Amino acid sequence: MNPYYKLFAIKDLSGMSADLAIEHIGILTDRAFELRKSEGIRQAIALSERIWERKLTAYQTAILHYHIANAWGNLHKLSITGPADLWKWEQAEVESQLIHLRRAVIAIQKDNVEQRFKRQACPIYTNLAGTLSQIGRFVEAVAYWDKALDFIPDFSMARGNRGAGLVHYAHSLYDDAHALIFFRHAYDDLESALKKGVEPHARPVFEGYRKELKKVLSADALKARIDLSSFSLGESDEAVDYKKWCLKNRLFLNPLNDLGEYPAAASDILSTPSIVMKKGETPYFHGYYNQLKQELVSARWLYYESAGRAEKHFSDENVLLFDTLDGPVYGLAVEKEKLSFRMAYSLFDKIAFFLNRYLNIHMEDKKVNFRTLWYLFPVKAKKLREKLADSQNWPLRGLFWLSKELYEDKEGFKDALEPEARQIHAIRNHLEHKYLKLHDSSWQGPSADEGVDDFDDSLEFSLSRMDFEARTLRILKMARAALIYLSLTVHAEESRRSLAREEEEIPVMELPIIGSDMKNGSTQSHR
Repeated sequence: MNPYYKLFAIKDLSGMSADLAIEHIGILTDRAFELRKSEGIRQAIALSERIWERKLTAYQTAILHYHIANAWGNLHKLSITGPADLWKWEQAEVESQLIHLRRAVIAIQKDNVEQRFKRQACPIYTNLAGTLSQIGRFVEAVAYWDKALDFIPDFSMARGNRGAGLVHYAHSLYDDAHALIFFRHAYDDLESALKKGVEPHARPVFEGYRKELKKVLSADALKARIDLSSFSLGESDEAVDYKKWCLKNRLFLNPLNDLGEYPAAASDILSTPSIVMKKGETPYFHGYYNQLKQELVSARWLYYESAGRAEKHFSDENVLLFDTLDGPVYGLAVEKEKLSFRMAYSLFDKIAFFLNRYLNIHMEDKKVNFRTLWYLFPVKAKKLREKLADSQNWPLRGLFWLSKELYEDKEGFKDALEPEARQIHAIRNHLEHKYLKLHDSSWQGPSADEGVDDFDDSLEFSLSRMDFEARTLRILKMARAALIYLSLTVHAEESRRSLAREEEEIPVMELPIIGSDMKNGSTQSHR
């Protein structure tokens, strides 16, 4: 009997240990996919549901989520019958795949598991990166490929897939010089992966990308040394430290920052590409993007200036506050962190407002929302707008899938890809409308019997300051990725409109650059 049918015949895993049961799920998934048996993959998913009833270690949890993610990913692959299927925006199997990969990452990062099981952690990060890249979230994908390669530098599947991902990223850029740098990095990745050896199914794919790059890059370009390091980071120690921190956390609005911590990337150079406007219109989209960019940059600085800082500020002197005996933290630095979170999170709805106008979606301004922009009214039906559903604008699709990370308290939108989305939404809601209390490191969390403890505060949403800082940094990175996708969405759309437009000469207007000494304008001092 074919080994697959022996596996498929097993309908109950209760007699197996947790490790054997998890291994069975993985093998059944792989064998079923090889034979294109979707019923076998669905059985693996169904059998996995009973395994969650057991007490699993963090490692077992991670591996089980990984196998289930593979199962959903394989079901998606089997559903593809042609190129049109690849551009379907709503893909339930991919959503499930992402959710399980995210949960696998959370589990593998617990108790230092990823350090002890690097060979098992790398495929999780690699698959998550590949899935994100597939749906247009290429900025975030690169970071996960890098994570895998940080653990095992010669992990060829991560290196080869990163090379392929960088090719697609490069094709989305409007700056040809940046694109060439991406192509060269992609070529080096592909060459390295193929030399080290990759899985048989991946070799022809990687060889295809390498062949494409050889047509784009000259022999001299392939040999030339790319210098991204001999650039100044500033004249003061403060400026240098800040820019190094931004580079490390990939927070510059500069695609080169996704290639590494190179000084050449230490500037917020990304902007709106050329946009064709109607006669008599002002460059308001450029002005709008200016504002979004400035808000992110300012939120980034507020976070850097305040995160982890405990220094007292004179503005906090003689401010009478009561100790509520649960380790509360107050002060200017804490409020700057809160401002950073609020500013970064607010960018998502502002991006939706930009898209609503730029793409002529015609949603009422007061109804524009990053989570629901994509759907026809009533949004709870979750029917995609036709002009979006048919679009092959890859960065725009990235924004669509990024919107799924956010929780929205509306029917049909309460499930999100981000496991902590509901909590992040609650933090934002309490910051804007209610009461968020942050606590010092001595805080042990809410009482076991909520509402019984004499000091339990039913008005508050409580969080340790350290946890809040981690979530704020996460939102900053998401906002940075979103602004890159927005810029490249415009580039892709302008390219499409150019091809559809009748040939005509279009006047070009060069916009001057605002100098650093002019950015604050001229105002009368009120001091």
